[in-house]
This record gives sequence, structure tokens and C-alpha cells, in this order.
Amino acid sequence: MGPMTVTAPSSSGTLRPAPGAPADDRQRAWWRTAVIYQVFLRSFADGNGDGVGDVPGLRSRLGHLAALGVDAVWVNPWYPSPMVDVGYDVADYRDVDPRFGTLADAEALVAEAHALGLRVLLDIVPNHTSSAHPWFRAALAGDPAARARYLFRPGRGPGGDLPPNDWESCFRGPAWTRTVDADGRPGEWYLHMFAPEQPDLDWTSPEVRAEFEDVLRFWFDRGVDGFRVDVAHGLVKAPGLPDARGADRRTEPHPGWDQDGVHEVYRQWRAVADAYDPPRVFVAEAWVPRPERLPLYLRPDELHTAFEFDPLHVAWRPGPWRRVVERGLAAAAASGAPSAWALTNHDVVRQVTRYARSQPPEKGSNEAERARWGTEAPDLELGRWRARAAATMTMALPGAAYLYSGEELGLQEVEDIPDARRLDPIHTRSGGTDPGRDGSRVPLPWSGTEPPYGFSPPGSAPTWLPQPSGWAGLTAAAQEADPGSTLRLYRTLLARRRQLMTGPEPLEWLSAPEGVLAFARGAAQCWVSFGPDDVALPEGWRVVVSSRPGVDAVLPPDTAVWLVPVGAPEPAA
Repeated sequence: MGPMTVTAPSSSGTLRPAPGAPADDRQRAWWRTAVIYQVFLRSFADGNGDGVGDVPGLRSRLGHLAALGVDAVWVNPWYPSPMVDVGYDVADYRDVDPRFGTLADAEALVAEAHALGLRVLLDIVPNHTSSAHPWFRAALAGDPAARARYLFRPGRGPGGDLPPNDWESCFRGPAWTRTVDADGRPGEWYLHMFAPEQPDLDWTSPEVRAEFEDVLRFWFDRGVDGFRVDVAHGLVKAPGLPDARGADRRTEPHPGWDQDGVHEVYRQWRAVADAYDPPRVFVAEAWVPRPERLPLYLRPDELHTAFEFDPLHVAWRPGPWRRVVERGLAAAAASGAPSAWALTNHDVVRQVTRYARSQPPEKGSNEAERARWGTEAPDLELGRWRARAAATMTMALPGAAYLYSGEELGLQEVEDIPDARRLDPIHTRSGGTDPGRDGSRVPLPWSGTEPPYGFSPPGSAPTWLPQPSGWAGLTAAAQEADPGSTLRLYRTLLARRRQLMTGPEPLEWLSAPEGVLAFARGAAQCWVSFGPDDVALPEGWRVVVSSRPGVDAVLPPDTAVWLVPVGAPEPAA
């Protein structure tokens, strides 16, 4: 296929500062081309020896993130919580859970990160609270004002014994739980789109809206630079809470998701964020049934960015990947907001393992493949080469990029966690038939040859999830000493990305042999081989970044490279 230009407003257009613009204007637009590192706090670094990651542990490892070259860190929920869902069941939005540290620790983290040139984003969880939140406790005690902040409804059928509608929880089972009145009789039902310990808020309540605007200000006043918005598509429900009648939220409208009323909420939030100097930013976790719905969240007076989720599932094949990129750039063109690319996060199987198994064949030309993984043993060496190539490719795309804790170390999914050690409510509520997400959340290996690999101080309690016995070669310390390691590759990618892949030039697809994707970004090119054969690289170009060591004139399978013209100046170290 011949060259085709795809506009990439994420690094061009009216919102990117022109060369020579004041530095503060460039800083205000930092989020358009940033690389942001997701810190899964429980598993990043343990500072006090209890086997659970915490804020002091994160502070002790900020140097690792600064050396990696990221622009910002996004910290998963650190609020007081019963931890039914690793902190996404929030009991107090204005404090830090004692297991993670103190509010003073959090404030010190923000200050220390800023001193290193790192911005800090937090997670905000507005769709639901914990059942331990004072509001919900008051609601269960019968306080009418508190009940009006949640979605309590009478049941259907004789005696109200049936749930108010047919909605299903994302964590399996009905999305409703019945309460018990003070006299011991069965009472009304309350909605929880996730676990029963995560009751959904009623966003028609003015008190709910005012509360969250105040929570935003609380953290913005402490220097936090923005928020990742959990379940951004879920706050507002359809009036009357009608039956879903089997609607699939991934492809069809569902009365519990992506309702138009949510946009008024985000217009109010944007006004809060814009009142700060510099303005604070938001990135949305917004699952929408149709691609044209996503730009609605990204209008100039709403949220700044939203994750591209297709890369979390797409098969390692050129056709599906090209369609993913084209859809992402088309959405960016429609909204004027940058794409936000990610290959993994705390909710999906790590990409090393996803790519280590047979990849689904292409089924059509107009939709990306969502990989359905088999049960065969993973080829982790193959998976790592593919994961390195995928990172090299996505780091060359226009927009922002997100990395997940341990991705830079090439960690695989830990699939053999004993059932008794698994904590994810998906595993519990499925009766053990679904392993859940714990395998992507295992504590990171920092140094040493056996668990806990420097995650905790010597003599500490066991890590909250067990680490594999074979991670000695994947520790940060071991990879620091290896020029060909995944860690060293990521550092090179981030440094070269700033020099070569964040300019205003659009993405232009290039002609390439079968099994290869190639595109240009200004004076640089990215070539990606999905296999199975070696491919000659174009004459007159030289390799400046390679996902596999030693690549020169020939591109091996499952490898990606960045090229610049022969004779072009060597990018600065």
C-alpha cells in the first residue's frame, strides 16, 4: 500500500505551542505528548516491611522513574479503604490509607516528584464509594439524605424479592444487593455495578456533585497535577433504571453506561481544573459502545484525554494493529485531543504473556482482533521480543503513552498464584473459574536473587502476593548492568522519543513488505516486523533504536526499529 497521511492532532494543531512559544505555554501542554508511568502502589516498593507497597517505598524509588525518563506518575488509589478491590472501594477521599502512609507522606511525595521534574496524577473513583464510607453507613442506618446519594430502589415481584432490574455486575452476578431494615425485615435494594462493597452513587444528587468538586480541589491545592478518572463512563444512569435486556456494554447502549448526562459533570470538573495555574488535567477510563462516542468526553470543556483500549487486546498481527492505530488517530482528529496509548495496566494480562501464545488469525479487514488466549504453555522469550517491539512501535505514535509498573522490566503475568492467595473479587465472585487480575499485580523485583527481590527491607513480612522464584534476571539491578535489557531499551526509547517522535508531523504510512508495518514521523521512520521472515531495511537509512540488539540492515521477525537518514546528526545521549 502506498503512502497515506493520517493527521495527528496530538502533536500538532492549535493546542501544541509553536516553536519559540513561552516555556509556560509548552508546560501547559505537557500532557499532549507525555509518557506517564502507572504506579500500582501495593506492588511498587515496600518502605515499612509489611509486604505491601506504600508511599515511602515509592518515594525511595522516584530516582528509578526519573532515570527511566517518564514525564509523570499516575498512582493507583491510596485512600483509606477496606481493600475489597485494591483500593477502588474508597472510604475517605481526603486522606491516605495507613497501610500506605500518611497525608504528610503524600505531600512530600508530590514535592519530591516535582523537584525531579515529574508530575503526579492520582486516581479518582467517582462511580461508587466503599460500603464503609460514612455516607453509605448512614444510608444503611436509614438516613434519608444519605440514601439519596446512592441508588436505593424497591424490589420487583411479590414482596420485592427480585432485583429492581436485570443489570449484571462487572464482577459477576447481579448488580443489586438487598438491605435489611432496622426491624430485621428485608428492605430496599442498592445498585453496585462492581462488588457489593462498592455501592454506586446517584449523580443526580447535588450533594454528590459538590462533594467531588471539593475532593478535586483538596488534592489540587496540595500540588497534584491531575487525575485518572475511574469508570468515567459510568456515573450517570438512564432515568428509571430500565432493564438492559442483554445489551453488551462493549457494542450496544446499556442504561448503566455512557449516558449523555455524564458530560455535564465533566464540564463542571474542567472548570475546577482550569481555575488552577497551571491548569490540572484529566485522563478518562471510558469504555464506550461505539467509537464515535469517545470524542464526546474530550470536548474542549470536558476531559483532556482518554485511554486507547484496543492495544490492550489486539493480536500481534499487522492488519489488526494498523486498524487500531488508524482508529485511534481518527478519534484524535475528531476530538482534537491526543491519543493515550497503553499496552497494559492493572486490569489485563501483561503483554509479555499475551504475546507468548498463539495469536488469533485475522477475521476481517475492518475490526481489530481481540485476542482470545489459549491454554498452551507460553513461550516467554518470544513474548518478550514481541513486547519490546510493541513498545518500540507505540512509543513512535503521536500522542501520550502510559507505562505500567514493571513493564519496563519485561515482567510476565504470574499465572500460578495459588487460589488461596488470590484476592481479586473477580476470582471470588466467579467461584474460582476466572483467575482474576492478580497475576498482573505481583510486587516488583528490584534486586537480589530470590524473593522479595528488594521489594521489602530484609526480614520483612511475605509480600502480599507471591513472587516467582525465577525473576532474578529481571530485577532492576540485573537489568541496569545489561546493555541489551528491557530496562535499558525503555530508557533509550523515552530519550529518543523526545528527540524524534513528539514533533508536529503527522503519521504517514509507508509501503512495506507483507508482515511489516512502516510509518514516518517527520524525518524518522518506524518499521515493525510481525514475522515470519527477515526483511531488508530501506537503503539510505540507519537504525537509531532497535527492540532487538544488533539490528542493522536486516529486520528480524518480531522486531521494531526507528530509522533516520544516513548522515543525519546522531541524537544527543
